[in-house]
Amino acid sequence: MSKDMSPEQARAAFREGLRAPTSGFSAGWTQANLISLPREHAYDFLLFAQRNPKSCPVLDVTEPGETSASIFDGDLRTDLPAYTVYRDGQLVDERAEVVDLWRDDLVSFLVGCSFTFEAALLDAGVPVRHIEAGGNVPMYRTSRQCRPAGKLSGPLVVSMRPVPAELVATAVRVTSRYPAVHGAPVHIGAPEELGITDLAAPDFGEAVEVRPGEVPVFWACGVTPQAAVMHSKPPFAIGHAPGHMAITDARDSDYQVP
Repeated sequence: MSKDMSPEQARAAFREGLRAPTSGFSAGWTQANLISLPREHAYDFLLFAQRNPKSCPVLDVTEPGETSASIFDGDLRTDLPAYTVYRDGQLVDERAEVVDLWRDDLVSFLVGCSFTFEAALLDAGVPVRHIEAGGNVPMYRTSRQCRPAGKLSGPLVVSMRPVPAELVATAVRVTSRYPAVHGAPVHIGAPEELGITDLAAPDFGEAVEVRPGEVPVFWACGVTPQAAVMHSKPPFAIGHAPGHMAITDARDSDYQVP
């Protein structure tokens, strides 16, 4: 299966049943995290995102009940490869579509994803191990707490990519040009300083090899909203399955700064 699809083709493939992590799909097109919450919790999330912009950079927000967005000309209920469903903060289901669960009061947020800058990393000669392995990026809950907002609070979640020590500065430089999709790393090396005790046991995604001479580099991650849902326990929420993103109609270059 080729990952070289337009956003429309990728969304159609997911709608027809393809389930796969989306890293490497639709090169040049922006990917986004999804979190959908009842309207009564939407303002709290918008404030939470404003207070935690590294982990929750909002790219788009829908009106209540809408199933598409200005940067996503598809169906938010069916056109991602996998979804998570939460009730009272508990993950109760992971499924291919959520049509029967959709509600007229759901407000959907598309949040920037670090997959957006991976092509730029590769172009700069920085390896991306989970793409090499054909798997999902490892993601970890940290001991750092986000700034709370209303009824929402929770830990920062990070994604990790091993980077050869001599290329760490390049990785920082490249990703800092994408502030709307997490930007520069939040931490370099020493995972224990983030409360991460075992890189081989990520909370989400899949572990990757950290080779001799490489440094684990950590970026803020758009799974942070789901960690906040699990911590704060709103009655209902829908998200993307970690690593299984919404492929939007925006270009990566739209979010690149000089």
